[in-house]
Amino acid sequence: MQARDIAVQIPTVTLADPVARAVRVMGLGRLPGLIVVDRSRRPVQVLPGTQVLRLVVPRAYQEDAALTRTVDEAHADRFWQEIGEMTVGDCLASPKTRPVTVRGGATLLEVAGLMASARSPLVAVVDATGVLTGAILLDRLVAQLALVEPG
Repeated sequence: MQARDIAVQIPTVTLADPVARAVRVMGLGRLPGLIVVDRSRRPVQVLPGTQVLRLVVPRAYQEDAALTRTVDEAHADRFWQEIGEMTVGDCLASPKTRPVTVRGGATLLEVAGLMASARSPLVAVVDATGVLTGAILLDRLVAQLALVEPG
């Protein structure tokens, strides 16, 4: 089985999209992360969900757990809405890392190896020109691997 066989279509975001939109796309789509694409639909970055959280949680709260305990529950539940009009591009660290991508003909072992080494629960599947054709989510990969009989 190849990557293209288990790839699915998922919503993407661009560097110009507001971070709030990125959070909504990930949350409403129940995605384990996001694929950031350019205008030509080429992946620029693949962000695991924990990296998306890093975009919305102010650095001070990431670095000081005691500070987070000073925020009351009502405000703690809405902290991410205070990011204003910051874009995904504004929040990404530079230099940007290479996106986690495979070609459609990659084997499931190649996909699993890449996911494991990149610590990413999703991989972008691209065509020969680098344009996004789909994504492989960790749960889908593991479900497919579970169907393979040992021996």
